[in-house]
Amino acid sequence: MKYMLMFWDNEYAESCPDEEETVSVAAIRSWVDEMTERGIRLHGGPLSYATEAAIVRVRDGETLVSDGPYAETKEQVGGYDVIECADLETAIEVAAAHPLASTATVEVRPLEDLPGAQ
Repeated sequence: MKYMLMFWDNEYAESCPDEEETVSVAAIRSWVDEMTERGIRLHGGPLSYATEAAIVRVRDGETLVSDGPYAETKEQVGGYDVIECADLETAIEVAAAHPLASTATVEVRPLEDLPGAQ
């Protein structure tokens, strides 16, 4: 089964020192490489800041576009990974092993197949 890991973090929080950032990026790269090699991680990556987003709605045939973020919250989805695991318990173990699990919130959500899609 496929699962999406969404990494929620406060993009307005103070950034960490460069040395910590380098260690964090290296740890994330190591997790990505390991999970990809094991065939668990299918794809993923970081997202730009929510302030750079556009919100699109179509109402009564009219396209309405507004600036992001949509949610009134400090935490925003800052990145994602799509993984494939036997069950939710295994997906949670994979998420807990991600370096961001110790500093951000990782949401693990099953992906549903679109009926008729291949």
